[in-house]
Amino acid sequence: MNATRYAACLWPGLPELWYRGEWSGLPAAMSFAGALNFLLVSRFIYPEWLQPSLVRIACWVAVGVWIMLVTRSIHRLPALLYPRAVGTGPDPFPRAHRLYLQGSWGEAEGVLAECLQIDARDCQALLLRAAIYRRTERWEAAEMTLDLLDRLESADPWGLERERERKLLQRAQEGASPAPET
Repeated sequence: MNATRYAACLWPGLPELWYRGEWSGLPAAMSFAGALNFLLVSRFIYPEWLQPSLVRIACWVAVGVWIMLVTRSIHRLPALLYPRAVGTGPDPFPRAHRLYLQGSWGEAEGVLAECLQIDARDCQALLLRAAIYRRTERWEAAEMTLDLLDRLESADPWGLERERERKLLQRAQEGASPAPET
């Protein structure tokens, strides 16, 4: 894993917000910011607010809590970035892909549901789901799935595949529409 991704772990709550968009990281990030600002202000700007020994103790406690939270964030980072890879069972996506290639689209859709329960923002699974919707002529659902992929930042590397799927969807819709009567 890229070492620069671990830099986000230095601010408690930031990995959850940054990489997964989980609002559960916001209270931790805001609490850390508030505590850090309070300690800096009470130490350097208004030292008369608190006794110097109390500020020193609070700083050591803050450093200890910060180390604990950074350690926890570092251990949780792989699960945030790759939830299917750190799961307890085998990854269901290869099975879904195999079923799709065999033409068992209903079964593949069921297995993809398992993938998306593990990670609802899994770009590969969403792209394969859009292809299944296209193959089963559920074009509105395919369009909605591709729109969801367009909104995900993690889907940026899948831009060519998304565009190709959109073109295939458009061709399928045009091929299925009745010819205009003259």
